[in-house]
Amino acid sequence: MDRGTVGSAQSGRLLVEVREEGSSAVVTPAGELDHHTADLLREPLDDCLAKGFKRLVIDCARLEFCDSTGLNVLLGARLKAEAAGGGVTLAGMQPVVARVFEITGADAVFTVHDTLEAALADGSS
Repeated sequence: MDRGTVGSAQSGRLLVEVREEGSSAVVTPAGELDHHTADLLREPLDDCLAKGFKRLVIDCARLEFCDSTGLNVLLGARLKAEAAGGGVTLAGMQPVVARVFEITGADAVFTVHDTLEAALADGSS
């Protein structure tokens, strides 16, 4: 598999790393995803889609917090990816982040895997 780094962005509260994993882009946000940091995730997601990646795998294992603004960034990326014939898969959500998805019902519209490895093995999205 190709594990080339595509890029990264960082603020004091959020680091976003992007790498290629076969035909997927793996996006790893680490820290707090909220109103103040949402653009740090939105821009790399949009860039991946613009570069032709149809499948985005969001590795949430290092995501410590996600508010409604962060959730909207992920939902927006999902809509854009699906319009391009692809999708967004979430992996490794911490309980505090998973709870936001459960409360809002967003867990029903994403494919969610316990681990990044399982998400990458599942090529359905």
